[in-house]
Amino acid sequence: MSYDHDSESRSTKTSRHSAKIKQNLEARMNRLEGQIRGIKSMVEKDVYCGDVINQIAAVHSGLNSVGKILLKGHLKTCFNEWTREGGREVIDEMLITMNKLMRK
Repeated sequence: MSYDHDSESRSTKTSRHSAKIKQNLEARMNRLEGQIRGIKSMVEKDVYCGDVINQIAAVHSGLNSVGKILLKGHLKTCFNEWTREGGREVIDEMLITMNKLMRK
């Protein structure tokens, strides 16, 4: 992993996921992309609201699953590395990240 720990240069941080994790995330995101296109089509076709809402709930669930996978990897790698390097500000950053993920 390659990180620029300067908090003003967040865009220079990168993560490397294993091929298996990356493939899993890409498959999930492709599925979500299809579901969102499906929701758009359902709205255009005036499909029953309850059915559209069920699809929206499925997308929320899918996004939460992707977020959990990424958070787990972030805690095991990025966060772990930063704390070993003595970066105390990363705890605040992690709390902000978790808060964003858990917001509803």
